[in-house]
Amino acid sequence: MSEPLFLQGVLQEKIWGGTKLRDVFGYDLDNDQTGELWAISAHPNGPAVVKNGTYAGRRLDELWSEHRELFGQASGDVFPLLTKIIDAAQDLSVQVHPDDDYGLRNEGELGKTECWYIIDAEEDAEIVYGHHAKTRQELEEMIASGDWDHLLRRVKVKKGDFFYVPSGTIHAIGGGIMILETQQSSDTTYRVYDYDRKGTDGNPRPLHTKQSIEVTTVPHTDPEPAIHVEKQGDATVTTLVDNSFFRVQEWLVDGKAQWVADAPYTLISVLDGGGTLFADKHTYPLKKGDHLVMPNDIDNWILDGELHIISSTPGKE
Repeated sequence: MSEPLFLQGVLQEKIWGGTKLRDVFGYDLDNDQTGELWAISAHPNGPAVVKNGTYAGRRLDELWSEHRELFGQASGDVFPLLTKIIDAAQDLSVQVHPDDDYGLRNEGELGKTECWYIIDAEEDAEIVYGHHAKTRQELEEMIASGDWDHLLRRVKVKKGDFFYVPSGTIHAIGGGIMILETQQSSDTTYRVYDYDRKGTDGNPRPLHTKQSIEVTTVPHTDPEPAIHVEKQGDATVTTLVDNSFFRVQEWLVDGKAQWVADAPYTLISVLDGGGTLFADKHTYPLKKGDHLVMPNDIDNWILDGELHIISSTPGKE
């Protein structure tokens, strides 16, 4: 029997986290500083577990290793994607991620290109997105002198905005913002600046100045994802980004719509609403906060209801 893989994600405590993962999505939190749900993850620092069916209790990384047929015999040592929901009750550190070459050479894992769908944002909330240095020497000097007001590029955000964040982009999620992040499966982060904030041990959290200067793209230029909108039955499908790392889409379903798989597997996160998934002559209820993988042996499915979904598929080389 072909069946979707509904996943139990892994909650991550962060000093900047809050309670919105419980307040908005109903997840059970162990504390009031929960910053992230690694919702669809095969990363060793937080592998999700299948909740239903044949593979109930199995980790996603185990399935990638032992049942590659579920993913269309896709190549690669690691499951390439990671979906998170992030609750930034306070500002995250200003950071940058390496590309694959630097990450594999220096950290033993992929680099991190990511993208953000803004689930919600308080009034006047903002992100750091890029920098104003014209040369690497200028970048180095501005970091060394702590000239953050002139270095960092700040952008106001609102609910429904989308940002593509390639490796090498200096960035930070500001307080009062909740996002769904689709990223490469990597946990390598280089902190550029952390507001002189202290960690749980009472000491300033470490910075990674040398690595940050080496991997930052100079000068910064805004990427321009080719956003494309189309109707699909009673659904509006917006392609937010489509490249060699991932394709990310927003699905707004108001009624019934059919999907025909055009990738080895599809990741689905329900941000709002409810409805029913029809797949392989079976039905599955869908609700806000559900995360699942449509494996390779499901080649088409129907969604019925009122659903706000972010989906992703692996990038095409």
